[in-house]
Amino acid sequence: MPRQHAATLIRKLAHRYHVVYAPRPSDVLAHHYTRLAGDDVELDEVERLLIALQRKGYLTRPAAVRLQARYLRESRLHESRL
Repeated sequence: MPRQHAATLIRKLAHRYHVVYAPRPSDVLAHHYTRLAGDDVELDEVERLLIALQRKGYLTRPAAVRLQARYLRESRLHESRL
């Protein structure tokens, strides 16, 4: 059986557990801090779902980090092929 792309796996987990990302006040503050520091970081839908899955306890922190690394690797690979 072929391995699922990380984005597909993350979306399926979020759907299975009815998880959506809802920003917390600390998320908004962190976004402003990074923006003001000149490091404007925008998380995409998949990365936000990863945060939500971890916050709800469906992923451990190490599992979320590994899955995000895999997702970013796959995203870069896909972009380099375009």
